[in-house]
Amino acid sequence: MRTFEVMFIAAPNTAEDDLKKLTSQLETVVADLGGTVTKVDQLGRRKLAYPIQKFDEGIYSLLNVEGSGREIAELERRLRVSDIVIRHMTVRTDEDLQRAAKLKAGRKTAAAARSQSESDLALNNDDEDMEE
Repeated sequence: MRTFEVMFIAAPNTAEDDLKKLTSQLETVVADLGGTVTKVDQLGRRKLAYPIQKFDEGIYSLLNVEGSGREIAELERRLRVSDIVIRHMTVRTDEDLQRAAKLKAGRKTAAAARSQSESDLALNNDDEDMEE
């Protein structure tokens, strides 16, 4: 199962009800195609880095999706044809999460080895002190 982050920016003049309706439609599309939306974040109104379609602000939304990838194709198609969405972007995150977990496990192993060698060194120093 792959994980994706889908972020889209809605026009600032979009009604809150329309935004909720769009988000629920996207969740339904994902569910119908066998995926799951694990998290929905409404990040709110923010200033854009540059004007898009003569808008200086946008309403940001983020969806975390788990699925096979077919869901993402349909989501992107719907976001492209939606009148209220001015930009969207999809990022596959499962590879990054696996890489982060691997690094974390490596750090944990290194810390355990370091701790073990420090305790062995301390025991050796105690043994040497007792011999003197």
